[in-house]
Amino acid sequence: MQNLSGGNQQKVVLAKALDTDAEILFLDEPTAGIDIGAKAEIRSLINQLADQGKTVVLVSSDIHDVLELANRVLVMREGKLVGEIMRSDATSENIMHMAMTGEDQ
Repeated sequence: MQNLSGGNQQKVVLAKALDTDAEILFLDEPTAGIDIGAKAEIRSLINQLADQGKTVVLVSSDIHDVLELANRVLVMREGKLVGEIMRSDATSENIMHMAMTGEDQ
């Protein structure tokens, strides 16, 4: 696996997790450090898992991941939960505002 690109390494790790047939998946920064094509594939796979009824808990500092994949966003600041935003209300502006100030807009 060490000879694979970062994106392909991420895909292998995800495939191993899927092989367990878990109902809940915890994904920490699944698209960090990979090219845009691999990001799109991984995001698509995460959406497919959710469509299959799997629960996906996603931790990501990538606002695009959050906006594309999350049904609800829990925002943390300095290690503490400061708020929750539903998908319909989630924008990069209100997520970043909450993350920076700890307050709703």
